Formats: sequence, structure tokens, C-alpha cells
Amino acid sequence: MAWIVLIVSGVLEAVWATALGKSEGFSRPVPTVVFAVGLTASMAGLAVAMRSVPIGTAYAVWVGIGAVLTVVYGMVAGTDSVSPLKIAFLLGIVGCVVGLKLSH
Repeated sequence: MAWIVLIVSGVLEAVWATALGKSEGFSRPVPTVVFAVGLTASMAGLAVAMRSVPIGTAYAVWVGIGAVLTVVYGMVAGTDSVSPLKIAFLLGIVGCVVGLKLSH
């Protein structure tokens, strides 16, 4: 169960990071609220997951999921460039996150 909470928290990290960018310095209310709710839920989930998953592993998985999804969102939205090298590195992060799960 802790791993499911950790994965959902990683997804929420991508949500709040994207909302932060769209909030334009907290001047837009809807993205600002999405940021605040997403950040709170993401941190709470990370804290719950850390009860069962070692802190280093939990944090690395959380950051990895959030980073990859944030970049992929940027690629799909057209704000980040797409290249074979960038995709290879993102797949490397995913592989490392899976490796951390398997080694736990």
C-alpha cells in the first residue's frame, strides 16, 4: 500500500510543479489553488509512504516520478523540446525508479 501512495504522490508532484509554472507567480487563482492542494497532498502522501519505505528510496522514487511526468507533460504541451537523447534519459530515470522498487 505504501508504494501505491508513493506513486500517487509522485504523480501529484508533477501536478503541483506544472500548476506552479502556470500560476505566473501566484497571480492566477485556479493554478495557484491546484498548486497548493497538489503540494499538500503530495507531501502528505510522501510522509505516509516514508513510514514503510526507506527515506532515501521514497524520496528518489517520488522525485523521479514527478520529474519524468513534468518533462513529459512539457513535451506533450509543446513547451519542452523532444529529442531521442532526452527520451533516453527519461527512460533511464524510469529504469532507476523501477530498480529501486525491485531492490526494496
